Amino acid sequence: MCGIVGFTNNNHKFDRQLVIKNMADSIRHRGPDDEGYYINFQVTFGHRRLSIIDLGGGHQPMMNDNQSVAIIFNGEIYNFLELREDLIKKGHHFNTNSDTEAIIRAYEQYGEECLNKLNGMFSFALWDQNKGQLFLARDRSGKKPLYYAEIQGDIIFASELKAILQYPLYRKEIDHNALYKYLAHEYVPTPHTIFKGVKKLPAASYIIYKNGSLIEKQYWDLHFKDSYLNYSSEEEIIQQLDHLMRESVRRRLISDVPLGVFLSGGIDSSTLVAYMADLMEPKDIKTFSIGFEDKSFDESNYARDIAKLFHTTHHEKILHPKTLIDIFPEVISFLDEPFADASIIPTYLLSCFTREKVTVALGGDGGDELFMGYPTFQANRLAKFYDWMPEMIHKNVFEKIAQKIPVSMGNISLDFKIKRFLYAVKEDKRYREQLWLGAFSQTDLEELMITDNMSNISNEELFREVIFYNDNNDTQHHLDRLSYTYFKTYLHDDILVKVDRASMATSLETRAPFLDVEVMDFIGRIPHKYKMNRLNMKYILKKMLSKKLPHHILHRPKKGFGIPVAKWFREDLKDLVLDVFSEEKIKREGFFNYKVIKNLLEEHFAGIIDHRKKLWTLFIFEQWLDKWGF
Repeated sequence: MCGIVGFTNNNHKFDRQLVIKNMADSIRHRGPDDEGYYINFQVTFGHRRLSIIDLGGGHQPMMNDNQSVAIIFNGEIYNFLELREDLIKKGHHFNTNSDTEAIIRAYEQYGEECLNKLNGMFSFALWDQNKGQLFLARDRSGKKPLYYAEIQGDIIFASELKAILQYPLYRKEIDHNALYKYLAHEYVPTPHTIFKGVKKLPAASYIIYKNGSLIEKQYWDLHFKDSYLNYSSEEEIIQQLDHLMRESVRRRLISDVPLGVFLSGGIDSSTLVAYMADLMEPKDIKTFSIGFEDKSFDESNYARDIAKLFHTTHHEKILHPKTLIDIFPEVISFLDEPFADASIIPTYLLSCFTREKVTVALGGDGGDELFMGYPTFQANRLAKFYDWMPEMIHKNVFEKIAQKIPVSMGNISLDFKIKRFLYAVKEDKRYREQLWLGAFSQTDLEELMITDNMSNISNEELFREVIFYNDNNDTQHHLDRLSYTYFKTYLHDDILVKVDRASMATSLETRAPFLDVEVMDFIGRIPHKYKMNRLNMKYILKKMLSKKLPHHILHRPKKGFGIPVAKWFREDLKDLVLDVFSEEKIKREGFFNYKVIKNLLEEHFAGIIDHRKKLWTLFIFEQWLDKWGF
């Protein structure tokens, strides 16, 4: 795992060596073990390395034999041994045992088509001297980040935004359209960033930059296909899925440094432990979990049960609310753009805790998106029944009942779920789920924002990316479309961003077996009835695991990795919140209508309405704004 930075050299108005060093140093946390640079007349590359495989021979930038190809690479290629063997048969020779060299040799053999040969998580930059072109690429699910900008005829790229801001010709400026999208999504969706002129390269995409011209292409997608799989029985699907998951976990156990696994006690992380126990000595499995003193958020007892069942070497830490609050400034310090998924705080603490013992950790990311494991999938089905009911029932029964349910500050409480459901159930189905997940709608933003052009922002514009993926896929079933949209948006720009930033801030590599290309290709084509069976989420996964995991793990309610934000705002964080949202400060900054924020605070403090999502999203933006000095 590493960090990469670089730029092309059409502008020579600055010291390139100093600039690339500053860019690389800004992301040193991504690679504290080594650094390397490559500078010629056309490009400048910088690399920070976290050594995982071939500790002595994997220095980067890496060159081919005649020095015509240079690469900097962030990630892991899990099939590099098989790829290496195939390339040797085709006449290539290797000077190292590094997966980085496998990419170079694959590029020499297949050109840009080499991406179809790679099974892993990656972003890389490759300079081809003979073609005079820069080749930038990103893995299929977007595990590893890559940002880029075009400035005065040059392309600048980096693993994190903060590195691009070190480029002397870039002038940071907030992109207001991206700000609106952040407030709606709680993250800035790809390809946008909070900084004007800087973009995210989408997952499964690559860029060719040559003679000042940029071409972006997509090389893979998650397919469903109307025909689905040609299997005659549920058991055959289970057997193939079992085989693919086992192989995926096996590939991700290859490491020259200590390795462990995040264990929440949920289905996805417990699945990984079950397969690891088949592939290695249980005592060698290091499991890591954190718990909370607030029992409505705590899952540590489930993690303990799994660790005991498989006899792992278990490490656990129970967190006091003050620990979470005290760590908050550190989290803000490594967020380059506002990001309002509060679970990044416990994810960071878990990463810190895990890094004390190991350098690599497996995690269950991707399972909920691929197997339809979020409560919103259930809400989607319930919405169909709701739509059939007369409007009179909506108003006189459901809405009146919802008004009478007491406000709870607990984790995903009943009143939170019911009121959230009613909040967006009647909205356009193309973006209804995003309204359930996010913070602000277009109507909310019209009241909140102080700007002349807010009238041009519609829900269709706010959720353009969600609508695009909902409308552009190869399935006719609404649940498959929802799964695809989650995969391309929420997983890509929330879950994977959260895990990457939190883990890499501690120099910990994370691996996600559910996001293996063979696993993803297979799951996509499993008929939706095997993923969501009536209201039973992850149906086929649970069936497969019925002999591996206990019933109370497979069928417990989904809790999520949340923290008590709603309660904090009324208690521990109240003084800070009042300071952050002071009238003088909000009016000076000129983004938001103070009266709207004041009303949100008063209703939340009084327990009238739970405004945790809106307040946390605004709170994070204000903290980010203070950090970046706007």
